[in-house]
Amino acid sequence: MNKDRLSRRDFMRNTSLAAAGTVAGALAANTRADVQPVHTSKILNFHPKMTYRRLGKTGLMLSEVSLGGHWKNRNAGRYWDSFANEQVPDDVAKNRTDVISASIDSGINYLDITTAAECLCYGVALKGRREKMYIGADIHNLGPRNVNFCNVKDQTRNVDTCLRFLQTDYLDIWRPQAKMNGANTDPEVESLIETFEKLHKAGKVRHLGMSSHSRPWFEHIIEKYPQFEMFIFPCSSKTKEKGEPPVAGNVEEVNPGYGSDQTQSIFKKLVKYDVGLVTIKPYFGGNLFESCGKVKFPVMGVGSKTENDAARLTLQCILANPAVTAAIPGLSTVYEVENAARASYTRTLGISAADKQWLEEITDHQWANLPEDYAWLRDWEYV
Repeated sequence: MNKDRLSRRDFMRNTSLAAAGTVAGALAANTRADVQPVHTSKILNFHPKMTYRRLGKTGLMLSEVSLGGHWKNRNAGRYWDSFANEQVPDDVAKNRTDVISASIDSGINYLDITTAAECLCYGVALKGRREKMYIGADIHNLGPRNVNFCNVKDQTRNVDTCLRFLQTDYLDIWRPQAKMNGANTDPEVESLIETFEKLHKAGKVRHLGMSSHSRPWFEHIIEKYPQFEMFIFPCSSKTKEKGEPPVAGNVEEVNPGYGSDQTQSIFKKLVKYDVGLVTIKPYFGGNLFESCGKVKFPVMGVGSKTENDAARLTLQCILANPAVTAAIPGLSTVYEVENAARASYTRTLGISAADKQWLEEITDHQWANLPEDYAWLRDWEYV
């Protein structure tokens, strides 16, 4: 995408407001069952400009914009996996400490972690202020993606390692990561539930969630296992709800054999069973931006205004769906935190028609040119 395509200023000057379309399509106005309003004094790290949403039957009130555990690494990759001798480099520790400080100041109250390095970094960054953030965590290479680890002993080790690295006594949410294709068997899932019940009784884990990249499998888990209180899956400004209109991509989907109705939206199932939803990959793993793979840690400055605008508007599109509790972008700098928080602060003002059309142009172009390792995101266009 060239600079002319990305120039929001030029686009705004030359585009009629009346000519705009929508980015995320007609997301259905799902509403959860009536619940008693929560007084702001009961909301962790409350900020008057931030919107907070109930995470399903957990009862936790999360900031609708929260913090994903990933951030740019020294090779311009999207996440950090591990550190030698479990030692966090000084510059990394400072970066994460600054980002956590900005998150707390902005009213963000949920942090989601998926790697050993992230646990170590945020353990340092949260030292002395653990109670300011809810933490959902799992270490991906210790979790149930490895079929050999689908047992109580190994998943207890997974959680204990998270706790040790995070320097905390408990996780607010243990949200193990299922196999990428969602092919964990029912006995494997039941071993996770058994592990959770043991850890919950010991005071190490408060709530149980699950992360996966397979929508049909999720539908099966939601219906069969009420022990899961929240789910994590991809959602972007391209995501539309299944149902209407019945286009090909909205009807045909690989069914893993559970017999569920694949033409229906998983959002409706989440609402029906009062299951919270935290969404990942809002920026296509960074591929929404031209700078993807080019900017290395340490990231300096505030970045491109065009990309900042696209990031903020994308979050607002995702949060237009009330079935979503929180979106969790990976944030590399203090400015990225502040920009993401503004997506919530200004969301009720609405998105102008010209902004929607401008974002749609960028999003469609990048979506059509997803790299091979992110082509699977297209399975999440209709959910």
